[in-house]
Amino acid sequence: MSLGALMSEKRARSTSSQVYMSKEVDWQMLDKSRFFFLGAALFSGVSTALYPIVVLKTRQQVSPTRVSCANISLAIARLEGLKGFYKGFGTSLLGTIPARALYMTALEITKSSVGQATVRLGLSDTTSMAVSNGAAGLASAVAAQVVWTPIDVVSQRLMVQGDLSLNKHVPGVISSCRYANGFDAFRKILYSDGPRGFYRGFGLSILTYAPSNAVWWASYSLSQKKIWSRFKGPHGHKEDARGSVAVQALSAATASGCSALITMPVDTIKTRLQVLDAEENGRRRAMTVMQTVKSLMREGGGFGACYRGLGPRWVSMSMSATTMITTYEFLKRLSTKKQR
Repeated sequence: MSLGALMSEKRARSTSSQVYMSKEVDWQMLDKSRFFFLGAALFSGVSTALYPIVVLKTRQQVSPTRVSCANISLAIARLEGLKGFYKGFGTSLLGTIPARALYMTALEITKSSVGQATVRLGLSDTTSMAVSNGAAGLASAVAAQVVWTPIDVVSQRLMVQGDLSLNKHVPGVISSCRYANGFDAFRKILYSDGPRGFYRGFGLSILTYAPSNAVWWASYSLSQKKIWSRFKGPHGHKEDARGSVAVQALSAATASGCSALITMPVDTIKTRLQVLDAEENGRRRAMTVMQTVKSLMREGGGFGACYRGLGPRWVSMSMSATTMITTYEFLKRLSTKKQR
């Protein structure tokens, strides 16, 4: 029996007042080929629209001084043109398809499996929803980072090329090599650091995205439940149909703010670890976490330096989460198997 059927059966036995929510589409109900094909197309479009914000965030995080988004945007537009906002985009897009496929598969399978287990254990709908979504967020983030970390290492190095602020000397820290394109970056990283070079910051990526994802999905499900709890009565399903997109968007934005704020320091350290190198006795080598933290502190601002790029990251996460979740829910409904 699917998770949706179990939840419906449990609610039918409940004597409490009904809360009308958007009908859950779980893994067993999906046409998998349609789900992955449409997902690749839809999420590639979303990534294209939001990519310039990611470039701004990355440049702020690796800059040795505090620079506003407006100044970075003007500098990119003046010195590099429109293509400056899309440096590394080809590499990033190439990794989006397998990473999203891993993410969505792990998300749906975990959510369905854990959800069924919690319902059978007799947990309340609210608790079951929070636990299953949190576990799904954790599992999907870990799975996706296997692909995303190497893509991040390459694409972020391409993003910061042409950033004149990186020419300012910080003792012991130098910017990465110059790369002609993604393939050239791949070749040079492999030559200088070996395969492990593509997994710089992998542990920090897990520490950043796994808890963040778990909290986000749990918060998202609880926010949806809270909002939908206001729509009760005999016309609940009509209200559901009219308001589902608005509720999903509001729930996504609510879940994003705290997640961005809490994980920002780790994300900044992770980004600099992936992009910058250490220099000792004229030799270039990968920085350690402690070297990365010390270089941030030396640049001024204390702990506040870890929050460089918070504005673009907050906007990026909110816009991305809102767009992604509405697209994702729409995708699941497009991909639902036809009932016989």
